[in-house]
Amino acid sequence: MSDFADLWLLSILTLDATIRVAAPLILCAMAGLFSERSGVVDIGLEGKMLAGAFAAAAAAYVTGNCWIGLLAAMAVSTALALLHGFACITHRGDQVVSGVAINVLVAGLTIVLGIAWFSQGGQTPPLTHDGRFHSLVWPFAAELHQVPIIGHLYAEVISGHNILVYVALASVPFTWWVVYRTRFGLRLRAVGESPSAVDTAGISVTFLRYRALLFTGALCGIAGAYLSTAQSAAFVRDMTAGKGYIALAALIFGKWRPVPALMACLLFGFLDAVATRLQGVEIPGIGQAPVALIQALPYALTVILLAGFIGKAIAPKAIGVPYVKER
Repeated sequence: MSDFADLWLLSILTLDATIRVAAPLILCAMAGLFSERSGVVDIGLEGKMLAGAFAAAAAAYVTGNCWIGLLAAMAVSTALALLHGFACITHRGDQVVSGVAINVLVAGLTIVLGIAWFSQGGQTPPLTHDGRFHSLVWPFAAELHQVPIIGHLYAEVISGHNILVYVALASVPFTWWVVYRTRFGLRLRAVGESPSAVDTAGISVTFLRYRALLFTGALCGIAGAYLSTAQSAAFVRDMTAGKGYIALAALIFGKWRPVPALMACLLFGFLDAVATRLQGVEIPGIGQAPVALIQALPYALTVILLAGFIGKAIAPKAIGVPYVKER
């Protein structure tokens, strides 16, 4: 019975870590869904999330308020999303090049601004007290923690997360509702498949795509704020560590649908949580695996699993194709 209890507790702790790691991926994947469903390729998810992380940490440190940091992250990320739209929608530029340019720009600019403003090698000073989001303890979590099985599930997995984790989880049904149950969502899906048909119906393709990018920017900003003001207590250079690309891969794996994309994000979070627990553990026949190998494991396994089980992913027909209004 003791072995079962220990195994159950280990499973609960791994699930808890999975949700924490997957939260920014979920937000970023839902952000990409809005953009790509409208027909705009968004390689720049990584850059917008990184910019949001820096803006949130910087604003939260200066003001001492994590909510102001969150608003700053959303504002900066949305501005970059609109910049991407200006290049790709208004001027019909190459969408992949624009996204990569945003990633490169932000990767360098956050370091330069961090050095100029805080003189800490591109980082921001540590956040304390109201400058960061803290875990929320749900009612009776402490009392139920002693209850076997159900108590651990409630106290460790359901309770104990910061508010942005719950926002990330709520973003999935929200995205599903917007995309599949609203007039805007119907038009969003239509413009990603046949923008000429949308234009013929008297709906502005340009305005619709810009509105989609507003959702993208806001969600990427929340993802960035989570990294620097909730999961961590400061901004660290390149702290997104490729999570924007992983979120994009999860979106493709989910065939541009919210719930399958959520499952892909949770897969990466699970692999990352397991890899973390393998550090320092003696593996039979191998010994103690190098830390670098363990850190690379979730990324490698995610690529392998996604490539092996994705099947045929059919993207929106108009994705990546600049729309030219017919005369």
